[in-house]
Amino acid sequence: MTLQDGYHAFDFADLSARQAYKVMIGTIVPRPIAWVTTISPDGVANAAPYSFFNCLSADPPILALGVENKPDRSFKDTAWNIRMTECFTVNIVDRANVEAMAKTAAGFGPEVDELELAGLTAVPGDRVACPRIAEAPVAFECERYLGIAVSSAREIILGRILRAHIREDIIDPETYYSDHERLDALGRMGGNGYAGTLDYFDWPTPSADEVRHPGRKEALTGNR
Repeated sequence: MTLQDGYHAFDFADLSARQAYKVMIGTIVPRPIAWVTTISPDGVANAAPYSFFNCLSADPPILALGVENKPDRSFKDTAWNIRMTECFTVNIVDRANVEAMAKTAAGFGPEVDELELAGLTAVPGDRVACPRIAEAPVAFECERYLGIAVSSAREIILGRILRAHIREDIIDPETYYSDHERLDALGRMGGNGYAGTLDYFDWPTPSADEVRHPGRKEALTGNR
């Protein structure tokens, strides 16, 4: 690490995996949370939250999960179940479900149904074999599209969205616009921190002409 012009400069080649993780999760914030539900080949439901997550494409509709392996490099239940069943569901976490979500993050064995322990309701998938969470405001049923083993410690899983379940008070089925206040989604910060999405504001993207000639629009319309 060096200090340059008031900035700490970190060369990631010199950082341990844990140090790199702390740098990233403390500054790439807030991160959306994928509350992933899967089912084992033996029929046991599993739920776990992941904040290395985002949407990557709308055509085709693709979500991405970054799933870390266990310390002994064996697969976590989520990664193993997806590998074996080729499907998963991403549920979106809202403020009302933060306590239940945290319970599903505990280190239970593969024989444990985290949904039941957290007092959640499993709803059978329409297009996939794994369940969704009835209490979640949004759920995306996905089929495994591609798995990328980036190292022995982590895999990136791409999922193709087959069906979305969105609570009726959140989305307008005619315009497809969603109400962020009714959704009240949470994002992940560093450490044990979370952030709500109600701290919201609009900032329109200007045209290239407006950037080059600030004030021209106001002059033409008579606005001051």
